[in-house]
Amino acid sequence: MIGGRAHTGDIAAVRLGAVAAAVGKGLAAGVVGTAAMTVSSTVEAKLRKREPSTTPARAASKVLGVAPVDEQGEHRFNNLVHWAYGTGWGAVRGLLAAVGLRGAPAAAAHLGAVWGAEQVVVPATGAAPPATEWGATEVAVDLWHHVVYVTATSAAYAWLDAR
Repeated sequence: MIGGRAHTGDIAAVRLGAVAAAVGKGLAAGVVGTAAMTVSSTVEAKLRKREPSTTPARAASKVLGVAPVDEQGEHRFNNLVHWAYGTGWGAVRGLLAAVGLRGAPAAAAHLGAVWGAEQVVVPATGAAPPATEWGATEVAVDLWHHVVYVTATSAAYAWLDAR
């Protein structure tokens, strides 16, 4: 502060600190959202008697140029990618709050970003066909899991932000 007035550098530091705090809260909220999505998809897979998805591992293998050497390695890699991806998208939830989006508008924007990115990245990597080839049930199930993720992430973010 210079002469009782905030210096531009001070204001920028405060804003940067607020953004960093929002991103940190978002990352923590992303862990909560990923846990909720994991429960949702695990229960759904058991009810529908389907194998767990390996799409995260297949997509990341293509992007990163790495490949697990066996089924156990693919399972571990898939879990690592799933948790890292979900946690990382939590940062976006924090950034939405940092620019002033809260509540339902923030959740809707977050869902659009997360699910929209999946709809582009997954087919682009060859990890799965585009959603237009999935059938209505599979699209609805996939969207449901992402709604679970965004709802839990948003609730966790709101709780953390109120602290």
